[in-house]
Amino acid sequence: MSVDTDIVIDEKIKRVIKEPSKYNVIMINDDVTPMEWVITVLKGIFKHSDASAESLTMSIHNDGSALVGTYNYEVAEQKTNEAVGASRNHGFPLNLKIEEVG
Repeated sequence: MSVDTDIVIDEKIKRVIKEPSKYNVIMINDDVTPMEWVITVLKGIFKHSDASAESLTMSIHNDGSALVGTYNYEVAEQKTNEAVGASRNHGFPLNLKIEEVG
């Protein structure tokens, strides 16, 4: 006795690939941190050019804050921690915040 069974599987698997969220790093103005230090941080940690760093520094000074970069969360957090840590080591209260894009 032989049993002939055919199994047919008709499943369609949809792959949903979601891009990781992006986060803005925003530098906040204060009355103590010198503009030269802000430019140094923008060039050294956030890799801005001289002109871009100077322009952003003036925006931070005049407007109270400015977007200095957009990254995935881990990179945004690392750059923020580096900037705040270096500033504290030099005695400056420079502050940044991270906001999700969207």
